[in-house]
Amino acid sequence: MIGIIGIIVIFAMVFGGYLAAGGKLTIILKSLPFEMMMIGGAATGAFLISNDMPAIKHTIKDIAKVFKGAKWKADDYRDLLCLLFSLIRVAKSSPVDLEKHTEDPQASDLFSKYPKIQSDKEVVDLICDTLRSASMNYDDPHQVEEILDKRMESNLHHAMHSSHALQTVADGLPALGIVAAVLGVIKTMGSIDQPPEILGRLIGGALVGTFLGVFLAYGLVGPFASKLQAVTEEDSHFYHLIREVLVANLHDHAAAICIEVGRQNTPSHIRPGFGDLEEALKAVKQEAA
Repeated sequence: MIGIIGIIVIFAMVFGGYLAAGGKLTIILKSLPFEMMMIGGAATGAFLISNDMPAIKHTIKDIAKVFKGAKWKADDYRDLLCLLFSLIRVAKSSPVDLEKHTEDPQASDLFSKYPKIQSDKEVVDLICDTLRSASMNYDDPHQVEEILDKRMESNLHHAMHSSHALQTVADGLPALGIVAAVLGVIKTMGSIDQPPEILGRLIGGALVGTFLGVFLAYGLVGPFASKLQAVTEEDSHFYHLIREVLVANLHDHAAAICIEVGRQNTPSHIRPGFGDLEEALKAVKQEAA
């Protein structure tokens, strides 16, 4: 919703200010289809050249995040901590029983309590791979933490591609606007024998290209890229939480301590409250009893 409001504010302030100053939209609207064809078409072509098909599909899909925001909400962090608490308790009490959860998480009664988490393959794989490696005596906390860091860094780099791709388009739009404006000037020079009022409209139409390139770059595409980056970085905290809890478990801390380590390392705006989490963990213990 906030993204839609932002777009409305941009258009209202830019064109409202232009009209309030006595400007007329006629020349902009008349030139807009042709300028948009040149600038938008060139930007789209450049985007297609610089990305492969999976990256193109990924970027188009990720644009929805500008309006939806981060995937993982505060309740999801609480659910994740509850899931990790259950898994760690099983691992400490009976490593053999843990295998059925890590080997087939889609059939696990622990994972099935949290369908949103269970549906995310990377989250499930990250949890299961780490717990499985610990059960195979690959349990050096420092080595495991280093491996998890590299894995999450690689995932974040891949997830950031959409914002980088859009930012590249935004960086090129002002120059493409100049290209369209130059073409408009060339067209104007071919009509240099026309009266001033006609030349004025032609020059104004040419300048629409410069305006459109800068407007799209800094008013729309650039902010879209920034928002995608912010959303991607916020979602990455979900994976960092898994790392903190599971590494704490490898240090042989009690399950409750591991969960508190994870909670404390969660950003404040999405961090579950201590009391709320405590109630949720009590419910988990009662169900397991």
